[in-house]
Amino acid sequence: MYKLLLLFFSSLLLLTSCSSKKYERLKISASTWIGYAPLFYAKEKGWLKPLNIKLLYVSSLSENMYLYQAGNSDAYTGTQYEYNIMAKKEPSLMPVILFDRSNGGDVVMSNLSIKELQRSKDTIDAYLEMDSVNNTLLKDFMKKYALQDKKINYLNHDQAFISTLNEKNIKKPTIIVTYIPYDTELKKHGFIKIASTKDNIKLLVVDALFTTQQMFNKHKTQFVKLKKLVDDSLEALENNPQEFYETIKLYMPELSYKEFAHSLTDVIWINKKISIELKERMKESHFPTHGVI
Repeated sequence: MYKLLLLFFSSLLLLTSCSSKKYERLKISASTWIGYAPLFYAKEKGWLKPLNIKLLYVSSLSENMYLYQAGNSDAYTGTQYEYNIMAKKEPSLMPVILFDRSNGGDVVMSNLSIKELQRSKDTIDAYLEMDSVNNTLLKDFMKKYALQDKKINYLNHDQAFISTLNEKNIKKPTIIVTYIPYDTELKKHGFIKIASTKDNIKLLVVDALFTTQQMFNKHKTQFVKLKKLVDDSLEALENNPQEFYETIKLYMPELSYKEFAHSLTDVIWINKKISIELKERMKESHFPTHGVI
């Protein structure tokens, strides 16, 4: 009898130890951008729940950064621009998962052509997220096309608001700095694309997941498993893009499947392989890779 009880409790202990591990809650914030679609896919598939990862969803890069600054998330997605701002306050901040490189996904739009902007004597309204890579993109665009001497009225708004602008209601020369999927709505509203990271602006824009060294050490297993889920999501995208789109379209309702498929040509996935050239450019942009999974 004693041996039977011992066997029973031993088996119960074994089953308990083999059950799913209890992870501490890990909160990650992400903004609406085609490059973060793998995270949205993993969430909708229910893959994040066993890891106790909560994905917070916001509409702008700057809002995402503020959410992290306020301590409401443990890690956040962003570009090297937001990283360099935050790293000044938190030196141990580092990228842990790479997503993509913009290859046309960041754009400058307007109600005028570049030549018309150059000839204009009026103040130019510029809509953008000031505390984001939008700012750098605008500066590079203005420098390339000799617009630095123009009087610019900077209008700081998130992309959800910016995407509601309609060219029919705009009376002044206007520049809009935006990105996928918001550019699709603006095109429908009459604005034209005049520059992008693929065509005439060679600005490097790399997207990653950032956290501190301490937070990474605390949640290392979750981050490592999340990286595998990102890879699995991108494999699902490659194998069945229609199913992938149907799964994540609630995050990008402005995109039809055709528009979604086209937008994929505007990013280069770098979750598995980084070229030597890209590593050098990332180094020049003060974007470290030593902590990347």
